[in-house]
Amino acid sequence: MKLLIKSVLILVVIFTTTLLIIKFSGVLTIEDIKEIFANLKSQPSYILGALIVLFLFIDLFIAVPTMTIIILAGYFIGFELAVLYTFIGLLSASLTGYFLSLKYGNKILDKLSSNEEQKLEMTDLFNKHGVLVIVLSRAVPMLPEISSCLAGTCKMSLKRFLFAWSLGTIPYLSVIAYAGSISNLENPMPAIYAALGITVLFWIIWMVFMKYNKLKTQKELI
Repeated sequence: MKLLIKSVLILVVIFTTTLLIIKFSGVLTIEDIKEIFANLKSQPSYILGALIVLFLFIDLFIAVPTMTIIILAGYFIGFELAVLYTFIGLLSASLTGYFLSLKYGNKILDKLSSNEEQKLEMTDLFNKHGVLVIVLSRAVPMLPEISSCLAGTCKMSLKRFLFAWSLGTIPYLSVIAYAGSISNLENPMPAIYAALGITVLFWIIWMVFMKYNKLKTQKELI
């Protein structure tokens, strides 16, 4: 458990650092993204689609406002294309995190701990609860990237990972993209309501899961 928490904290620090660097450096703001999308609106949709994929892919390495990009995708290119391109972008980022961690995760774990029991415990713990964590990861910023990396490190099967990822991500991006497609700059409320609604829903499910897991752990200790 300690090694899992330590690994999560290190990943949180890494992603938070990149987010703060981007935010305070002013290199890429939400207004910049809106302007770029607006400038490309008159171009063929695949150009803006490729940019959407790129933004969502680099979210694995540099934290970007994922929900905002999905909303803007829905607004500028419509629901169907937004779902297509955001799906490709989010999936490419998650699979890259999974496979990189699958290949290099153990080397990093060796540096964090030499205790084989801790490593085995971390792997068993994540494989036990990892599916639900991945499904609900969209409730928490940076958790989708962290859970993808942990899935690879803990050698969760690719089929299981993709099942959990699809279950949590496809409904999420579909709702957000649709909200963006029926919103406009004068009436952004559908997107705002959808963003708040799905975030609150995921948070409620996440809190129920945490409470259930805590009660279950307490029972096992008795």
